[in-house]
Amino acid sequence: MRASDADRERAADVLKAGYAEGRLSKDEYDQRLQRVHSAATYAEIQPLIVDLPQGPVPMSGPQPAPVLPVTFQGHPRPLAPVTPYWAAPPPVSNNGSAVGALICGVLAPMTWGVTAVPAVILGHKAKSEIKRTGERGEGYATAGLVIGYLAIAFWGLLIVFGLGLAAA
Repeated sequence: MRASDADRERAADVLKAGYAEGRLSKDEYDQRLQRVHSAATYAEIQPLIVDLPQGPVPMSGPQPAPVLPVTFQGHPRPLAPVTPYWAAPPPVSNNGSAVGALICGVLAPMTWGVTAVPAVILGHKAKSEIKRTGERGEGYATAGLVIGYLAIAFWGLLIVFGLGLAAA
C-alpha cells in the first residue's frame, strides 16, 4: 500500500525519538531518515522503524518468570519467540545490473560481440553494488563477466588473425 506524507512524518518522528534516546547513531539516523522520506510504500517504511519503540515505553519493575508448559515427560518446553508479522524482513531482490550483465553476455555470440563490453561493465558494476547493498545476483554477475571476457577475447583473436591472414 502506498504511504502518505503523514505516514512518512510519523516514521520520521519515531526515528527522531530513537536518535534522541541514544538508540541510533547520527549516521544511522541520517541514513534511515533519508530512506523514510524517499519511501513510497509501507513496506519500505516498516523495516526502518521496526526495531525502535513506537510510543511511550512503560517503565516496569521486575517481571515474573514466564511459566513454561510442561511436556508429558515432565521437562519444560521452551517458548517459541513470537515475531510480529510486520517485522518480517523484506525479500531480497536480484541486482538489476547483474541480470543485465548475464543477458548481455548471453547475447554476445549472437550480436558479433557487440554486447560483450556492456556485459563486462555491468558485471563489475553489479559486483560492487551487491557487496554494498547485500542484494542477490552474484552468480549472474560472474557469468556475465566470464562470458563477456571470453567473447572479447574470441572476437579480438578473430580480428587479429583475420587481419594477419588478409595481409599475407
